[in-house]
Amino acid sequence: MQKQNSSQIEFVAMMASLMSVVALAIDALLPALDIIGVSIQTKNATDNQLLITMIFVGLGFGPLVFGPISDSLGRKPMVFVGFGVFFIASIVCVFADSLEMMIFGRILQGIGLSAPRTISIAIIRDIYSGDRMAKIMSFVVVVFILVPIIAPAMGKYILDNFSWQAIFYTQIGFSFIIAFWFWKRQPETLNEENRVKFTKSLFVNGFKELIKHPTTIGYTIISGFVTGSFMVYLSSSQQVFQNQYFMKEEFPYIFASLAIAMGSAIFLNGIFVMKLGMKKIIHFSIVGFMLVSLTYILLFAQTQNPSIEVLLLFFALQFFSIGFLFGNLRAMAMQPVGHIAGIASAITGLISTLMAVPISIFIGRYVSDTVLPIFIGFFVCSVCSIFILIYLSKKNKTTL
Repeated sequence: MQKQNSSQIEFVAMMASLMSVVALAIDALLPALDIIGVSIQTKNATDNQLLITMIFVGLGFGPLVFGPISDSLGRKPMVFVGFGVFFIASIVCVFADSLEMMIFGRILQGIGLSAPRTISIAIIRDIYSGDRMAKIMSFVVVVFILVPIIAPAMGKYILDNFSWQAIFYTQIGFSFIIAFWFWKRQPETLNEENRVKFTKSLFVNGFKELIKHPTTIGYTIISGFVTGSFMVYLSSSQQVFQNQYFMKEEFPYIFASLAIAMGSAIFLNGIFVMKLGMKKIIHFSIVGFMLVSLTYILLFAQTQNPSIEVLLLFFALQFFSIGFLFGNLRAMAMQPVGHIAGIASAITGLISTLMAVPISIFIGRYVSDTVLPIFIGFFVCSVCSIFILIYLSKKNKTTL
């Protein structure tokens, strides 16, 4: 039993590490956005947000390649190919001298990192299902959330003592360590008899299978709304805290404290999901998400930004709600399509990304001298999500 527990702990830590390279590539760069912007000669401060949002484009499209091939050739080879693409993309970013070249490098980084990110979910689905999968996903994300807590502070330390280019070199080193650990310790989880022959029609057939399941599509769209609204905060947080609140030195610690708020919810989800089930937790969390944003809008729609203490309280409440959503939404979407986990993870990831990136870019353009647009985005996305939940509930009753 002790050996089994130790093995599961290592599995959770390894899956979290595969996902955490994405967080490191995003969050460690946050303190350096304005300096990188000067180096690559961006024209507006809001253009720097593209260095965060555009990596998600690669994270959305990359799985279309890695997901289907992993269903055919196995999970492990695609993880190594993805890390290889990420290494090359990081070098492109290091030598970028324009916004266009940096965006290209960031998209390529996203494509590379989509392999360990997507395939780690497929590996978990190969082994677990249902609420058990949601519990494992919650613990994986709890470990994963440690990276957003420390990444901005680490990025600032590297920036203060070396250069912004050194942040990318650090990402390469961290990825190499994770790849080596994965190679040595993780066995292949997709058995030969469960592999699907790779054909040109694999994506088309996977999509046709996917749309047969309203639950998968519905929860994927909700995930797109939640991710898109959260990405607005992620891409504009440096601008908000450094330019609007003049807290450049405190920014890494503020970011870390809010990540802890989300991490605590994710940890609690791992405990409650086995008792309450994913559906109830999603419903309560979406409603809470909507009420917090609505309260902020009613209180501060006609005023300037509130004090930093009030803002952090509202952000913490929002992210506490989001913490109960990320893992459960993904697990609910994947539940009916475990037989095509690789391609399903790829397509659902693409759908949510194609929604999230435009949402983030559109709302982010309005976050120049006030935080209000972020909470308006939270509110609109949560209301849309609630309508989808109502539709799914009615459809399930009709089916029954």
